[in-house]
Amino acid sequence: MPRFVSYKNFVLLAILVGITLLVMRFTHVGRPQLTPMETAIKDGLAPVQGVLMRIGGTFRNGVESITSLGRLPEENKALKEQVSLLKGQLYLQEELKQENQRLKQLLQYRDQYKQNFSTRVAAVIGRDPGNWFGIVTLNKGSKDGIVKNMPVVTPAGLVGKIVAVSSNTSQLMLITDPRSGVGAMVQESRVPGVLEGTTSGSGETRLIHVPKDTQLVDGQIIITSGIGRTFPKGVPIGRVVHVSDEPTGLFKTATVAPFADLHRLEEVLVITTVYNPDILPPTEGD
Repeated sequence: MPRFVSYKNFVLLAILVGITLLVMRFTHVGRPQLTPMETAIKDGLAPVQGVLMRIGGTFRNGVESITSLGRLPEENKALKEQVSLLKGQLYLQEELKQENQRLKQLLQYRDQYKQNFSTRVAAVIGRDPGNWFGIVTLNKGSKDGIVKNMPVVTPAGLVGKIVAVSSNTSQLMLITDPRSGVGAMVQESRVPGVLEGTTSGSGETRLIHVPKDTQLVDGQIIITSGIGRTFPKGVPIGRVVHVSDEPTGLFKTATVAPFADLHRLEEVLVITTVYNPDILPPTEGD
C-alpha cells in the first residue's frame, strides 16, 4: 500500500510539473501573443481597472490637496516675508540712489567753486520739532574744522550759519529763523537791505529796510551783499514773491522764498574758508 501511494504521488507531482512548464511556456514575457484565456481576462477586467485607476487618482489628488491645505499658512507666511524683504531692498536701493544724486550735486558745486572757497560736506542729523525752520544739528564739529559763524549753503542757495559747535556736532541757524540776519541786496538794482526770518513758520524770509523809492517787484532775485563779512558776497538767497510798504512809510518790505529747500535739508556744505569775498558765485539758473 505505501508503494502504491508513493507511485500515485509521483505521478501527481509529474503532472503538476508538466502543467507548470506548459503554463510558463504560454505565459512568459517574451512570447509573441497572449493566450485566448489571458486575452479574455484582460479585456474583461480593463473597464474595472480604468474605474479603479480613476478612483485611486481622485483619492490621491484629494489627499494631496488636504496635505497642501495644511501647508498653505506656512507657505503664505514665507511668501509674505520674501515680499517684505524684496520691498525693503527696493526701498534701500532707491534711498541710496537719491543720496548719491544729492552728494553728486554737492561735490560738483564744491569742485566748481573751489577757487572761491573751501567747503565741507555735513549731514543733518537733528531738528527741533518746535522750531522746524530755526535750528538744525549737523554731524560735523570742531574736530572737523567747523567754527562758529561759518556760512552754510547748498547748490541751490544760502541756508544759514553755524551758531554753536561741539567736538562732533554743530548747530545751524537757518535764514528762516527770526533771530537770523543776513546782509542782502537786490541782484538787479544792487539796492541793499537786511534779510531776516519770520515768526509765522511759513519757511519764508523777508527783506526789510529797502528804500521806498526802490524798484522792487515780484520775481527779483535776492543775493548776499557781503556786508558784515559773515557771508560771501553774491550767494543766491531767494526770489521776491510779495512786496509791501512798512508802517513807517519810509521803507518797503519784500517776502522772499528761499532757493534752498529748507523743508527737506539732508546734506549741506559748510564754507570753511573764503579765498576771495568779492568773486560772486552764480545765482539759480546761471
